[in-house]
Amino acid sequence: MQELRDFTFVHKYFLDEKQQSLWFLIIGIAAIALAVLFYFFIKTNSSFFKGAAIPLLAIGITQGIVGYTVYSRSDTQRMDVAYYIGVETTPYTKQMELPRMEKVMKNFTIYRYVEILLALAGLGLFLYFRSNKTKMFWKGLGLTLAIQALLMLGADYFAEKRGAGYQRELQKMMVSDN
Repeated sequence: MQELRDFTFVHKYFLDEKQQSLWFLIIGIAAIALAVLFYFFIKTNSSFFKGAAIPLLAIGITQGIVGYTVYSRSDTQRMDVAYYIGVETTPYTKQMELPRMEKVMKNFTIYRYVEILLALAGLGLFLYFRSNKTKMFWKGLGLTLAIQALLMLGADYFAEKRGAGYQRELQKMMVSDN
């Protein structure tokens, strides 16, 4: 008789990913709405807010697209992975899921460096132009770029941590099969 396996970790990983991606989508929509508000409707200190609108819009669109994409595919991916791991545990995990997760984890490293670079660039702009009343556009752009980059860095930190735990569970499952 074949041993029953616990694939709860697969479901938990994808459900948590779906939940975080919904927050990412909401934050992206809020950032886009703020960008529109800042760019078109704020009249006091308008150059500061016009500068702030640019990273809000650009990064907000990215957050919205990534959030929606991950949210919409999570359930199907969760069920497919759980099914294939259940049917062909070792071959599927070794040939498909572990290589996919290795790529995901490498991408987190790239995202981290880009987000740190953007946060530092934004902070640099903000600090460089903080006292210059004629360059408020750059001050607003820098501040908002730093904030958005740090939000992305924080979200990706938790996603990477969750991915590392999922990857460890896959690896443990491979060891127990050998």
